[in-house]
Amino acid sequence: MMRPGAGLSVYLCREPVDMRKSIDGLSVLVQEALELNPFEEAVFVFCNRARDKVKILAWERNGFVLWYKRLESERFKWPEALGEAPLRLTSEQLNWLLDGYDIALMKPHKALNYQSVG
Repeated sequence: MMRPGAGLSVYLCREPVDMRKSIDGLSVLVQEALELNPFEEAVFVFCNRARDKVKILAWERNGFVLWYKRLESERFKWPEALGEAPLRLTSEQLNWLLDGYDIALMKPHKALNYQSVG
């Protein structure tokens, strides 16, 4: 199975997208509607209105990669469309979303950063 690796920036488009769009249409959407650079080291995630299809666009060294997932009977738990800005996720959150989890409800423990022991 192919999934984005850790440490990669993930941008989720909050609004539904026409799944007939392919690489060219989605890369223009990233650049103009999301106001992001489609050539940066990141993945851009799009979903249709019915929430049963996802496309992920990424630039990989010398060309675009387009990943497509269609659910047969379930729906993705897509975050609410609060504002037009894309939602930034971790690759872990993206994998949760692709597995059917509601990422708004999944919160890890707080990270602790200590400077010394004792």
